[in-house]
Amino acid sequence: MATQTPYSAHAPSRAEVDALPGTTVIEFGTNWCGFCQGAQVSIAKALEPHAGIRHLKVEDGPGRPLGRSFKIKLWPTLVFMRDGAEVARIVRPTDATDIAEAFASL
Repeated sequence: MATQTPYSAHAPSRAEVDALPGTTVIEFGTNWCGFCQGAQVSIAKALEPHAGIRHLKVEDGPGRPLGRSFKIKLWPTLVFMRDGAEVARIVRPTDATDIAEAFASL
């Protein structure tokens, strides 16, 4: 299964992310990652009831400053932020329930 929306190679800076108001979910991964591709249905299902929430899909890898600033090690990793502060993190979600629990912390 292909990634529904590609990960963007152009990422905001950490300062820009930290300044975002409201709720943001940053999804780190790559378009060629099998784990990322396999998680897309669960991620889409979990995000569906939260259509108004900002969702950034950011391509990660060596030398990518935003991912390094969050100490991302595995893909996909979803970082849940409120007003620029991290409140939850899900690494390699296996189903929509994992992601829904992180939304509950917001």
